Amino acid sequence: MAVQIWAVSRKELRAYFGSPLALIFIGVFLAASLFIFFWVETFFVRNVAEVRPLFRWMPVLMIFLVATLTMRQWSEEQRSGTFELLLTLPVKRTYIVIGKFLAVMALLVLSLVLTLSLPVTVSILGDLDWGPVIGGYVAAVLMAAAYVSIGLFVSSRTDNQIVSLILTALLCGALYLVGTSGVTNFAGETTSNLMRAISSGGRFESIERGVIDLRDLVYYVSITVFFLLLNVVSLDTRRWGKGSDTSAYRRNSALAVALAAVHLVALNAWIYPLAGLRIDLTADRQFSLSDTTRDIVRNLEEPLLMRGYFSEETHPLLTPLVPNIRDLLREYEIASDGRIEIEVVDPRDDEEIEAEASRSYGIHPNPFAVAERHGAGVVNSYFTILVRYGDEFVTLGFDDLVQTERRPTGQLDIKLRDLEYDLTRAIKRTVDGFQNQGAVFSALEEPLNLTLFATVDMLPEEWQRVPERFEWAASNIAEGAGGKLRYSIVDPDAPGSLITRAELAQLYGLAPIPISVFSQESLYLHMVLEKGAERFVVYPGGEMGRADVRSAIDSMIKRAVPGFLKTVGIWVPTPVSPQADPLNPFAPPPTAPPPQLSSWNLAEERLTHNYTLTRPDLKTGRVPPEIDVLVVIAGQGMTPAEEFAIDQFLMKGGAVIVAAGGYVLSQQQFAGGFIMERVGGQLREMLSSYGVTVDESFVLDTQNESFPVQVRRMVNGIPVFELESLSYPHWVDIRRDGMDTDNLITSNLPGLTLQWVSPLQPDPQKNAEREVATFVHSTEESWVRPSPDVNPDLEAYPELGFPIEGDQGPKPLAVSITGSFDSFYKGRANPFEELAAQVAYEEEHGPPPNVIRIRPLEPPEEIPVTIEESPASARLVVIGSTEFLDDFVLGMSRGLSPNRYLLNLQFLENTVDWAVEDAALLALRSRGTVARFLKPLEDGEQTLYEAVNYGVALAALIAIGIIWTLRRRTERPMSLVED
Repeated sequence: MAVQIWAVSRKELRAYFGSPLALIFIGVFLAASLFIFFWVETFFVRNVAEVRPLFRWMPVLMIFLVATLTMRQWSEEQRSGTFELLLTLPVKRTYIVIGKFLAVMALLVLSLVLTLSLPVTVSILGDLDWGPVIGGYVAAVLMAAAYVSIGLFVSSRTDNQIVSLILTALLCGALYLVGTSGVTNFAGETTSNLMRAISSGGRFESIERGVIDLRDLVYYVSITVFFLLLNVVSLDTRRWGKGSDTSAYRRNSALAVALAAVHLVALNAWIYPLAGLRIDLTADRQFSLSDTTRDIVRNLEEPLLMRGYFSEETHPLLTPLVPNIRDLLREYEIASDGRIEIEVVDPRDDEEIEAEASRSYGIHPNPFAVAERHGAGVVNSYFTILVRYGDEFVTLGFDDLVQTERRPTGQLDIKLRDLEYDLTRAIKRTVDGFQNQGAVFSALEEPLNLTLFATVDMLPEEWQRVPERFEWAASNIAEGAGGKLRYSIVDPDAPGSLITRAELAQLYGLAPIPISVFSQESLYLHMVLEKGAERFVVYPGGEMGRADVRSAIDSMIKRAVPGFLKTVGIWVPTPVSPQADPLNPFAPPPTAPPPQLSSWNLAEERLTHNYTLTRPDLKTGRVPPEIDVLVVIAGQGMTPAEEFAIDQFLMKGGAVIVAAGGYVLSQQQFAGGFIMERVGGQLREMLSSYGVTVDESFVLDTQNESFPVQVRRMVNGIPVFELESLSYPHWVDIRRDGMDTDNLITSNLPGLTLQWVSPLQPDPQKNAEREVATFVHSTEESWVRPSPDVNPDLEAYPELGFPIEGDQGPKPLAVSITGSFDSFYKGRANPFEELAAQVAYEEEHGPPPNVIRIRPLEPPEEIPVTIEESPASARLVVIGSTEFLDDFVLGMSRGLSPNRYLLNLQFLENTVDWAVEDAALLALRSRGTVARFLKPLEDGEQTLYEAVNYGVALAALIAIGIIWTLRRRTERPMSLVED
């Protein structure tokens, strides 16, 4: 059998290489692949170390190339008259079909092997994950096998090669297009899922991402086997007669084909729900549940519900995501050993489910704009996951689950974020909230007072049931509060009310809401939670259904009561109001601060996903006790009292993260570039006393992130500023070799950019008994520049814009220290003691000369006692950049690389997780990082690597041609046997 199959395959390969056809085919395939990779998908512009853009085009590319190869297989035999001769050979028709199939596959596999120069090049330029590469090649071979079997069958039915080419392209194209969004747009979810299940493109994407799923293997093998069987039967029909003598044989053959089709369809239908039969080839098994998740779900004490709300009719780009979500939810169910119940529902099919989703969980449909056959429209559909444990629940909506990315071709890609991290985080939050609720309430010394101030008679129709919903939600929470939550509803307009509108404004600062623009009437619908002197307010807005009201109350309680979520305090520089007129010192200063260039909204928004975030008032000299970790961004404008508060928080065993370089970005810029200012205050001096010196200089690196800068050029003697994207050494690009891979903060972070970063110097003597980790550093090519001028001079230094000064070598950029610290104020007076002493001095001697005070100094209300030494649990992280979290700076970075700026935010999240010792979420988030960037390249290097790939392809073609020519010349003719 093997000899006969090989004889047929060798004959076909000789036919291919006996003419320029094989070389033309391989050459066209390689040229198309390289052009798509480097030009269409703009590999170097994307700056990501992956080859998925090549495989993304493979289903379409293979259609035409396979159709070209198979069109002559049987059609040429029929046209040249060798068809009957081939069938009369003492070889089974099955062997002939398999031989031809293997010959075509050998040529295709050879073509794919010659594209290996692309992943090898990418692996040289970056940290390539070989899992998707292996998956891509496996998927390409399987899909090619299916296409080849279709092409052979079509070729056996016609003697016209052009007809065979067109029909093969049409059939393979239909098999691919049936699952694309352009076709599934016009079908519901069930039909769309079925169409994608029978589509070669959808199955290809599943394997191409690096997951070898048994369902996809069975699918491709089924198509290949079925059409090869059809090919054999098609050849057999050539000898069929039309008489009654062969009717039974013809009927049995047709029945055998039908039974084979039924069995193959049944096999695929039976295996389709089995989502766990797969191998995840990706690094860190990105598409499989982690050990962290498995440990969390196996330790659930009560049943947990995970319910997906997905509409049948939704945006076509969202429909393919639902099966992936369903598969992952199924893995959670399996891993939990029955502790997790999984449901996937369409609220549109059940009014009770839809009403419960809105009333109990605040889940509503999202409006999506879609392009229809006769124009554009809007579809309202559900895309939400509910996680419920006891009476605690978390909902993950569209914005929580989905991220969008635009390809260089302009096409919009919509894909899931790190779904496992999002789901496990939601499980952890609901479980922690449920378990902590009773304990947290019992720890309160005084009960919380929850009040709804509502002018009942003035409420519009959509808000009339809010008081009833408030009472329902408050009573449910109060049941588990152990008497530590009191609630009431107060109408300030009711006769004999305990509080009036004027008192609401005076005591709580509540202003009524106008009923309409044209009405003088107003209403109250404000929820207020009081904890001692602290007040938390929720203003009316939105639908305010039962779930919305419950969620609002839960949010206030979690902010008011420590223990539900970890609390992160963040200190950022505040705008400084203009000074008073020096000619009129008694005039009050203006109240409006100038517009600020810097802000940190992105960092704050990112931290709110997992933590309760607050901006504490440190001017009292104390950090609020509910804060678990304090994040300090720069020290510009920090008062001595605030510096003392930070010091004492660390002395109490707290965790402090400081983003503090030697300079900050000035709020006053000029048209030619940036101005950097020295950081004021004594924060850097405090850090030095703790054992980390922040140098008053900058680290520059030849490995850096470029960004648009205004370059000063002389044109006809006139200075002209032009905007160019240039290599900028002040934006230090840190890759995997610049991070401590054993440190949880950076263990799986693929990259990071630290803008205008200062070098750090850990003191070995002060840190002798502490745990110190320098987990981020620059490259061997970096150097230190003390000058605050950060604007490039391309006339003097055309390559980098700055001179390379001093010794080059790695510089520490981020340091963590755990252990016992001595207070900065040890052996010296703290700011409150100094103020008290100054007040006493001025009361006796008056103010110093040349000092005019509008009002005398006021003594501090309390002089705190300085804690001089911290426990060994204290944690300090120092990052040598103040600007790597600045919205303005991240916006510039995002302009050139849409996703790179997210790594800075993830770096902050990882650091906070480490500081609060939430290692589980930290490790899980790191698994979700899939962005792998290329090493920095100059334009000439990019051209060189591209040219090398073209050269390798051309050399391979020439080598194949020479080898085959030599083989033909040395081949001896068959010797004839004498009678």
